[in-house]
Amino acid sequence: MATQFLNSANVSLRAESRLTERSQTTIPAAIRDALHLKPGEYIKYTLLAGGNVIMSRQEEEQDDPVISQFLTFLENDMKTKPQNIHPVPALFWESIKELTAGVNVDLDAPLTDD
Repeated sequence: MATQFLNSANVSLRAESRLTERSQTTIPAAIRDALHLKPGEYIKYTLLAGGNVIMSRQEEEQDDPVISQFLTFLENDMKTKPQNIHPVPALFWESIKELTAGVNVDLDAPLTDD
């Protein structure tokens, strides 16, 4: 892909937003409207040489082929062998509660790439 350079002639709209402590931002309404973005849609970011970023609307959702194959496998297995479907034992749920007891989650902590 050829490197693209931004100049004033190529810009039809500019907007700003602020990065929160959790490294999140709100896409300004003018940009959302121009890209016809709706909640739940995917956005694609392209980093250009020099630190410029192009944000665009991702036209179609890209499914993870491994997840899709796994879900298809599970669906077929449940249809062909329903006798293998069993409820999760209550003792299992109790052990999960014990393992996670005292674990605190800070919902305001910065998000990491992990």
